[in-house]
Amino acid sequence: MAERNPILTIGHSKHTLQRFVALLQRARVTTVADMRSAPVSRFLPHFNKDRLAASLAECGVAYVFLGKDLGGRPERPDLFTGGVADYEKMAQIPSFRSGLERLVAGAKHHRIAAMCAEADPLDCHRCLLVGRALAAESMDVGHILASGEIVGHAEIEGRLLGLAGLADGDLLATPRDERLAQAYGARAAAADTLRKSPVSARAGTARRD
Repeated sequence: MAERNPILTIGHSKHTLQRFVALLQRARVTTVADMRSAPVSRFLPHFNKDRLAASLAECGVAYVFLGKDLGGRPERPDLFTGGVADYEKMAQIPSFRSGLERLVAGAKHHRIAAMCAEADPLDCHRCLLVGRALAAESMDVGHILASGEIVGHAEIEGRLLGLAGLADGDLLATPRDERLAQAYGARAAAADTLRKSPVSARAGTARRD
């Protein structure tokens, strides 16, 4: 059986195309899997789907759009709870599982970066939904930060617990899996609030997941 590459994630944030490509090259990425439900950027047109695909091809990096299966903004009303995209429900639907299988299969031959918009993986479904699901399948997941550093998903989960005030401590405390589920849920709701913020939209950071 071919050894699988780790699956990385990256946010295009406000990067120039040159900086974005440099981050990919530093991480030895060979394929970008676009996780955005709407693969366009009003403020950064070089990240629009067709233009980005062409630019990456010039640099020898393949591009595939998986936003229909792995995007963070579902079309089905039943996948929302209280007006917020419900990642727990989304992770169970057949199309999401199919998209996840494509990533895992692709990792046998490609070094993939799952891309969305947000700089911080904890503000984005690429981590809170896709990365979590991949880690649950025992995939090696890493997150490319704006600095170029690659942080493992386990470290990101530790940060998530800390931000939620649920960090490891008392051995008699609630089991870690339960605390993680609580922290993921709270962070997803907070990230959705950020996406809807008019201030974020004016600043060019509105989410496109």
